[in-house]
Amino acid sequence: MLAHKAAAENFPVALRLLPRRHRAHLMAVYNFARTVDDIGDEAPPDERLRLLDEIDDDLGRLYDAGPQGQPANQPRSPAVRGLSEVVTDCAVPLRCFRDLIDANRQDQVVTRYETFDELLGYCALSANPVGRIVLYVFGCSTPERAELSDAICSGLQIVEHLQDVGEDLRAGRIYLPAADMRSHGCTESDLAGQVASPQLRRLIAHETGRAAALINSGAPLVSQLRGAARVAVAGYVAGGRAAIAAIAFEHFDVLAGTCKPTRSRTARELTALLVRGR
Repeated sequence: MLAHKAAAENFPVALRLLPRRHRAHLMAVYNFARTVDDIGDEAPPDERLRLLDEIDDDLGRLYDAGPQGQPANQPRSPAVRGLSEVVTDCAVPLRCFRDLIDANRQDQVVTRYETFDELLGYCALSANPVGRIVLYVFGCSTPERAELSDAICSGLQIVEHLQDVGEDLRAGRIYLPAADMRSHGCTESDLAGQVASPQLRRLIAHETGRAAALINSGAPLVSQLRGAARVAVAGYVAGGRAAIAAIAFEHFDVLAGTCKPTRSRTARELTALLVRGR
């Protein structure tokens, strides 16, 4: 799930450069996303939906409590209580947080995606809300910027899935579109190897190109922002581009190689983005 891994990998790319208030809000969002993803991935399988429902109920309590909060109606989860100032200061819509929960609910019942469009529908729940929340945190959300952010976040989500093909398979999930697997002559057994087969490498190259196109289509968002917001969003894009470069460097073998971006490559991508704005 991007909500957790984007926070763990791409989220902090420029975090240390941001004002303290923004850092605090973004870390509260990270803690919430991490908690939800940990439930969806690591809790006992027969308890996951119940625990996700409890987090959802807690969100309702947070939003119903109002600006001052009502002691009798306080959320039970520390991760949800930690969002209190984010919600009050930034007016983030409830739907953004609930979509992240719904993505984890979907992970419990959907383990395969037939088409790329179906996968993008999943990204709309699991990844895009993170970018929209970031725009609210910086007070710069508009419908046009949200659409650009969605493209970036969907691309990042796909990159993360490509990096974790083997790990996802061991968890019983495949995020490579089945139609694309068939067209490249790739089967599920190819995903279980120690090294990527030629057909899997071709498939990964194809999906990497799609992810890059999405990120590049959203990258003009950087030029629309100023100050800390520009740095934060550029950090996302830089992290994604550096990850794509890492996958290509391993010749698209996501099973044998780590395919993780280096700090130096990420820093170069970030500098270039901040200079040219896309």
